[in-house]
Amino acid sequence: MNLLKDLDPAQVEAVKQTEGPVLILAGAGSGKTRVLTYKVAYLISQGVRPENILAVTFTNKAANEMKGRVIKLLVHGSQFTDRTPTPYVGTFHSFCAKLLRVEGKYIGIPSGYLIYDDDDSLNLVKNIMNEESISSKNFRPSSILAAISSAKNELVSSSDYAQFAHGYFAQTVATVYKIYQKELVKIYACDFDDLLVKSVEVFRSNPTILDKWAKRFSYVLVDEYQDVNTAQYILTKQLASARGNLTVVGDASQAIYSFRGADFRNILNFERDFPNSKIFNLEQNYRSTQMILDAANAVIIHNSSHPVLKLWTKNPTGEKIALFNASSEIDEANFIVERLLDDITKRHYRSVPRSSKAHSGSENGPRFSDFAVLYRTNAQSRTVEEAFLHSNIPYRLYGGVRFYGRKEVKDVLAYLRLIANSKDKIAKDRVEKLGKKRFEKFQELKKDPHLEKFSPIELIDKVLETTDYLALIDDGSEQGLARVENVKELKSVAADFENLSSFLENVALMEGMVTPEKSYENKEESDVVTLMTIHSAKGLEFDNVFIIGMEEGLFPHSRSMLDPSQIEEERRLAYVGMTRAKKKLYLTYATNRLYFGTHSANLVSRFVVDIPEELITAI
Repeated sequence: MNLLKDLDPAQVEAVKQTEGPVLILAGAGSGKTRVLTYKVAYLISQGVRPENILAVTFTNKAANEMKGRVIKLLVHGSQFTDRTPTPYVGTFHSFCAKLLRVEGKYIGIPSGYLIYDDDDSLNLVKNIMNEESISSKNFRPSSILAAISSAKNELVSSSDYAQFAHGYFAQTVATVYKIYQKELVKIYACDFDDLLVKSVEVFRSNPTILDKWAKRFSYVLVDEYQDVNTAQYILTKQLASARGNLTVVGDASQAIYSFRGADFRNILNFERDFPNSKIFNLEQNYRSTQMILDAANAVIIHNSSHPVLKLWTKNPTGEKIALFNASSEIDEANFIVERLLDDITKRHYRSVPRSSKAHSGSENGPRFSDFAVLYRTNAQSRTVEEAFLHSNIPYRLYGGVRFYGRKEVKDVLAYLRLIANSKDKIAKDRVEKLGKKRFEKFQELKKDPHLEKFSPIELIDKVLETTDYLALIDDGSEQGLARVENVKELKSVAADFENLSSFLENVALMEGMVTPEKSYENKEESDVVTLMTIHSAKGLEFDNVFIIGMEEGLFPHSRSMLDPSQIEEERRLAYVGMTRAKKKLYLTYATNRLYFGTHSANLVSRFVVDIPEELITAI
């Protein structure tokens, strides 16, 4: 059996280059996981013992899929039996967890050490803050934990952090970090970041141990190399130090996780780190039409800080990029509904007898699951969700919770419900859990005799100001900022109502429309339209993709406008979103948008302007 017969020439070259350092720059949809999988199988077919191969990626799902594909290839090639050992394929964290079970004793970590998950770590930080009389009103525990995590990802110890801590927040983090780490050591525990940090430490402090493991893994392969942080970067170099047979796969144009500590410069420095490296460009795309690729190329080419691959395909040229200028966010959502239903119905009737009943698609026509709506911020999902509910379109929020089910939205609504009805026990219980002092201030606000004269949007502002609720949820992280945006978006709903009772009634009715048979949040295989942020969409693909809110200040986000490096990441994010589409790509923007309770008229996104006119058709 010719193992490589299904690969294109560029992929074959990359797979067959087994010796020395190899950098595979794989564009969107070019089959990077396929190449990595085939390379593992090819090494084994060439006589390399499976136990001498280490392949690491970022998620358990990706690792399991890769391992399954390798076994399938070897089975077809008659090179695998039930007794054949398998290569190590897993995440960085799972590999390090196993390493520390064996070698952690050299730095004081017993084989039976505990692994603290995020909740464990957060509770420990809270306990330390209580004992040190550090008020959570000034600094959220999650914010301090995020700072500690960032430091660990950069291999900055608690003592090093303390030396460079400037300002009240950093000094507070330094205090908590030192105690936090001492507590973990005392109970023989490691948090998720420690799994990486301590593995690097074991190798740095014990050259003999490093040599043993580096020689054991003759071949090291790393997926999504543009997403590695400093700790993962150093660990990768350590493991490849003996043999030098390191293969990394990635695409700097898809580096969109800097807020998680990922540094795409690691992929840029590969040639410097490994002067004799071989570089392969995978530019043939197997996912999208050429029209979509030309548009995506036209956007990403404006980035200058990293190499840009020019994607091409043998797929059909395809339809032009559809651009819709909505009058408002409501018009935008209605357009998606109309176009989606029209597309499904028309294509279905073209493929089945006229006597057949239209439905969500058939074997010959598109299904709801062939469509995805992507957006820059979570708060943008609200108007689309409401439009889908009104039109009875099934949808699922990928990696998220429906707008009115989000904790921060429910918290603010609980305050408003208590203003409307002081006997609402469920709302009262929820509000009391947000803090005693916060509840006392809210009780004082309720005594204001003028409250009934305020509009819903004014009441939200009053509640936020009195309780300082935004400070509670804003920890400076990307997730914290998203929570704040969700609360602000609730003001957009409130802006349409003159009194509190009608506003709360509307919210209740919207929630009532989400019946059990319409709740698809946890059903992976349901025939539903997918709603998600572009960050969540990486690695996925859909026949038809709507990217909404293509406006300056929204996408690119206002927070990035003054920083060239952040603008480049926003452009990479646009590129990722566009290349999720296989057949049809829709871009929408609104002339006037009610966002965060305020009407705004933003310019069309620069990313739309980047696309040549001949690639676009205005709808």
